[in-house]
Amino acid sequence: MENNLNTTMPQQSYQNSKGLIKSPTGIIGFDDITFGGLPKNRPTLLVGSIGTGKTFMAMEFIINGITKYDEPGVFMTFEEKTDELIENVASLGYELNNLIQADKIYLEHLSITHTEIQDSDKFNIDGLFIRLEHAISKVNAKRVVLDAMDTLFASLDTQILRAEYKRLFSWLKEKQVTAIVTAENGTTFLTRMGLEEHVADCVIELNNRITNQISTRRLRIVKYRGAQHANNEYPFVIDKNGMNVYPVISLDEGQEISNSFVSAGIKELDKMLDNKGFYVGSSILISGSAGTGKTSLLTSFAESICKNGETCLFCAFEEAPNQIVRNMLSIGINLKQHIDLKKLHFYYARPTLQNLELHFMAIKEIITKIKPKFITLDPVTNLMTEGPNSDIRSMLTRFIDYIKTQQITVIFTAAITIGSIELNPSDEGISSMVDTWIMVEDIELEGERNRSLYVMKSRGMNHSKEVREFVITNQGIDLIPISRNEKGIIIGSKRIKAEKEKAFTLSNNHTS
Repeated sequence: MENNLNTTMPQQSYQNSKGLIKSPTGIIGFDDITFGGLPKNRPTLLVGSIGTGKTFMAMEFIINGITKYDEPGVFMTFEEKTDELIENVASLGYELNNLIQADKIYLEHLSITHTEIQDSDKFNIDGLFIRLEHAISKVNAKRVVLDAMDTLFASLDTQILRAEYKRLFSWLKEKQVTAIVTAENGTTFLTRMGLEEHVADCVIELNNRITNQISTRRLRIVKYRGAQHANNEYPFVIDKNGMNVYPVISLDEGQEISNSFVSAGIKELDKMLDNKGFYVGSSILISGSAGTGKTSLLTSFAESICKNGETCLFCAFEEAPNQIVRNMLSIGINLKQHIDLKKLHFYYARPTLQNLELHFMAIKEIITKIKPKFITLDPVTNLMTEGPNSDIRSMLTRFIDYIKTQQITVIFTAAITIGSIELNPSDEGISSMVDTWIMVEDIELEGERNRSLYVMKSRGMNHSKEVREFVITNQGIDLIPISRNEKGIIIGSKRIKAEKEKAFTLSNNHTS
């Protein structure tokens, strides 16, 4: 993880129409859904169950404040010891010792017993205020975190607790610090005591949901006084690059689009697409049942791109890259030469390896590194078994929107049930999101199975409505117009037979 602890950025302030100033967290995606960050010089309550990432999010808020916005911070924990915290954060790429020595962060583990904070049966946290006052002064802190503070107040009278929390939050406001207080979820209320959310200006909830044995962390802004914020639940990940929150990207009216075209890799398919091919930066879906040649179509496109000197990223969720390379040799496509020239790159992973957001993040990281102009994803339907339909649609919406912002052309393949257009990816909302939709289907005629291809839609162009015979040979792919006679359509072996008979007749006539 690359965290340049000596790099600072000018302080950014975000102010809404009512005058509320926000403090950016520097957490990717989070400042987007909060329209600027946390309420500046006010307390925020961060709640969640064990393992949802509360401590890490709070720590990243402090570290980003130091390294990006030149705002020193105080991190007080009531649970983890300081040496354990330093070690845990180091595993994610942050060296706290350097910041401690530079007086940029004050880190302390407070182990206060109930006896220490009770005086003549009267609850009192004045000792905490004294320690906080000292810590803030020592590093001239602008940000404060009180981690797992609810452990300090366990099993105490709720009326007293409400008053003390209110006093604590008022004290933090007086000190003009932007603060995060973390606490565990309760069963009925947000927190175990059901109090703190009533006195906090901003409340954020983290949860860790498991679907089909795949874990996904999610974030929701429950409350944000005096400020507009996104209301939905958003997935987030924590990895070597820190915390990433994935909102659904909204493309504004000024989004850059291209009027240029790129070949589909098959001459006859280009003709069906208004003699142009695909718009650069568009999204394409190829759907069909198993064995209809979706991957072959996809690979023809990838080969064409690489031959033109452009970089292509092939995301495989079914076949291993070496298997794809071997299989495509049977239809005259040599992918290895493009891999050797670093024009073709593979991302290969089983969908069950990790959740959808982690797949998205891994692909995005490769995009940042190799900057491809084209991406293929084969097949998208393998991801659909790993979560609810809404999760799939949300992930793909973010994926497509992000790729559009990068002016990258993307092609998906999707497997559907044989002979059932109703059970195709449009049920997941995929076909409605893409710009071009191509269907490949089986045609069974007199005991012979053949393939057909047609363009369902292609936004912004007059595409062909014709159904073509889709032929795969050892020389590549060909799309042949389907003809008819008095007995019906002529396709497959019947077409080959008719062509031979025609050639024989022409030869005889020429000889005569």
